[in-house]
Amino acid sequence: MQRALVPRDAPRTQEETRESARSADRTLGALGAGAAGALALVLIGVAASVVHLAWPSIRENGASFWIGATWDPARGAYGALSFLFGTVVTAAVALLLAVPVGLGVAVFLTDLGPKTMRRPVSALVELLAAVPSVVYGLWAALVLAPLLRDWIEPLLGATGLPIFRGPYLGVGLLCASLVLAIMVLPTIAAVTRDVLGAVPSELREGALALGATPWDVVRFVVVPHARRGVAGAVLLGLGRAVGETMAVAAVVGSRADVSSSLFAPGYTMASVIANEFPTASTELHVSALAEVGVMLFLVTVAFNVAARVLVRSRAR
Repeated sequence: MQRALVPRDAPRTQEETRESARSADRTLGALGAGAAGALALVLIGVAASVVHLAWPSIRENGASFWIGATWDPARGAYGALSFLFGTVVTAAVALLLAVPVGLGVAVFLTDLGPKTMRRPVSALVELLAAVPSVVYGLWAALVLAPLLRDWIEPLLGATGLPIFRGPYLGVGLLCASLVLAIMVLPTIAAVTRDVLGAVPSELREGALALGATPWDVVRFVVVPHARRGVAGAVLLGLGRAVGETMAVAAVVGSRADVSSSLFAPGYTMASVIANEFPTASTELHVSALAEVGVMLFLVTVAFNVAARVLVRSRAR
C-alpha cells in the first residue's frame, strides 16, 4: 500500500501552534524563575559572606561594639556607636529637609501644577536621581562646604541653639545632611508622585463636585488616601540616606565622635567602611568594618522591604 506524501513546508495545524506557544511559555517561565532564584541566592550569599567576615569581631567585641564610642584600630579598640549616631543624625536631618519639599513637588506634579509644567518638572526630578553620588560629593566639598563655613554656619551660630555651636568648618554633620537631602529628594518626589497619581480620579471629581477647592482635595482626599504609600516613599528615601557612601564620605569630616552640634565632624557607617577598608591591615580591623557592614545591610534591607510593602499595599 502506497503511503501519502506530506510536503515538509505544509502549514502546521492549530493544535501544533498552540502546543508550540505553550512550550515557549513554559521555557520562558522556567528562565524567569531561574533568574529570580539566582537573585535570591546572590542576596543570601552576600549576607552570609559579610557575616562570615564579621564573625571574629562579633566574637571578640560582643555587644560592646555597638555601645562603645571609642574607635582606635591602633590600640585594638572598636566601638561603632559614633558611626551609628552619625548615620541616624544625618539621615534624620536629611529627611526633615527633603520630605516637605518632595511632597510639595509630588503634589505639584499630580494636582496643583499647570499641565504644561508637569512634564519638564518631572524630567528634572528624574535627572536629579540619575546624577552619580560622587558628583554630589565633589560639588558639596568644593561649593557647599565653603558656603556653609563663610555664610550659613555663622548665621545659624548666632541663634545660640546647642545644635549650632562650635567652630565653623564647613564640612561636618550639617553639610553631609544637606547633600543627603538633595540626593534623597528625587526618590521621595518620584515615588510620592506615582502614589498620588494612583488615587482614583472619582475621589477627586466627587470632592470637586461637592464644592472643594483643588487644595482641599489634596489635603482632605488625596494625601489621606495615599498616606501609606507616602510613608513607603519616605522609607525608600531613608534607605538611600542610610546607605549613601561617597558623597557623605567627602564632607562628613571623618571623625569618630558623638557631638550634639551639627557643625562638628562625624562619621557614618557607610563612610567609615569606604574610608578605612583600603588601609585596614589587621584581621580584627577588617572584621570590625565587616560588622558595621552587617548592620548597614540589615538596616537598608529592612527599610526597603518595609517601603515596598507599604507602596504595594497602596497600589492595590
